[in-house]
Amino acid sequence: MFGATGMVGQGVLRECEAAHDVGDVVAIVRSPLERVQAKLTEVQHRDFFHWSDVDLSGFDACFFCLGVSSLGKSEAEYRHVTYDLTMKLAEELVKQSPQAVFVYVSGAGTNAKGKQMWARVKGATENALMGMPFRGVYCFRPAYIQPLHGVKSKVGWYNAAYAAVGWAEPLLMRFAPSYVTTTETVGRAMLKVARDGWPQKVLESKEINAAAAAA
Repeated sequence: MFGATGMVGQGVLRECEAAHDVGDVVAIVRSPLERVQAKLTEVQHRDFFHWSDVDLSGFDACFFCLGVSSLGKSEAEYRHVTYDLTMKLAEELVKQSPQAVFVYVSGAGTNAKGKQMWARVKGATENALMGMPFRGVYCFRPAYIQPLHGVKSKVGWYNAAYAAVGWAEPLLMRFAPSYVTTTETVGRAMLKVARDGWPQKVLESKEINAAAAAA
């Protein structure tokens, strides 16, 4: 797992810990997780552009929940920390664990030919991953994600925004269910596609919710 300290990653890690058929979880992080769990092994690694000295063998799945905001970045800068970083890891992982399912967290609106810079970069990353010889590659494009079970973002203004619109979450869940999911649901859906596959390779919020329900 990558991005275990982020909001999505925290939710996915919680579901991995709770799943009866998950034996071991390795979280590769830059900073400590500050948590202890029987299934969890924490590996601190500073340079996410170099992986040749890291043992990435024997994994059944990779949940890539790592991401940064595009705010204040040029397209070249954002591409470096999004496309380049992801592909460096994926290229090494597929050498060592080609049997793995790779699940990549993208975002609603991702489009390699889109007008928005972040959408083009994310789309290019999705396309490149789809062409790699993993056992399977799935791209998750959630829209609004409701954090559950005490999960919080590392970005302060994200938490403030979630707090500000929290009153509307029940309305969103009722009237726009195809655009809303939760950190718990994302985690369960990732485990589902890693175990059993899924008809769509790109999962929007509606498909993420369906995969979690099928689990």
